[in-house]
Amino acid sequence: MNPTALTLENVTRLHQDGPTTVTALDRVSLSLEPGELVAITGRSGSGKSTLLNVAGTLDAPTSGRVLIQGVDTSDLSPTAAAHLRRTHVGYVFQELNLITTLTAAENIALPLELGGTKRGQAREQALAALEELDLTHLADRFPAEISGGQAQRIAIARALIGERRLLLADEPTGALDTATGEAVMGIIRRRVEAGAGCLLVTHEPRFAAWADRTIYLRDGAIVGKE
Repeated sequence: MNPTALTLENVTRLHQDGPTTVTALDRVSLSLEPGELVAITGRSGSGKSTLLNVAGTLDAPTSGRVLIQGVDTSDLSPTAAAHLRRTHVGYVFQELNLITTLTAAENIALPLELGGTKRGQAREQALAALEELDLTHLADRFPAEISGGQAQRIAIARALIGERRLLLADEPTGALDTATGEAVMGIIRRRVEAGAGCLLVTHEPRFAAWADRTIYLRDGAIVGKE
């Protein structure tokens, strides 16, 4: 039996705001199967972005467990956790985190190169990812030379490159017009149907409709599912 793409077991994340303890996540449990797209919705401040950060090992839970492809991330050294992120997890952040001194193709290829893929092979895969998003003409442009919507799609291409089995997307269509957003969701959906699991944070009901399930967060806790 294949392991789940992602499992959260009773995950709590606390932050200190001066003398006040803030509960960002409150005993959250969920599982994401390979080939499943799950939408996470809720008001601003409900814990959606924290959930993605903890799920992708960019932040550690205060208590509870996070398993990626059956691997308990609490058992991993920082080096092993970084390797897991590079090889298994694709991120689309609200802050696009494109490196300004690298071209679009170089930004997309970077995770593969860090994982040991030869530069020429990484570039070939980067160009294929750009072609999938109809952005081949931007391959050798720098982030300052492209629009916000184009930069968003380049960040999506970076998340999809390689054989990532877990996709974590924080408002991936936020800077896109309706038609382009629908096209991007179609690409994410196809990757999911090929076997990846995806957690999608979105405020847009029309994009949540692409999901197999929807989970509602309020004050860091799951308050509904459908």
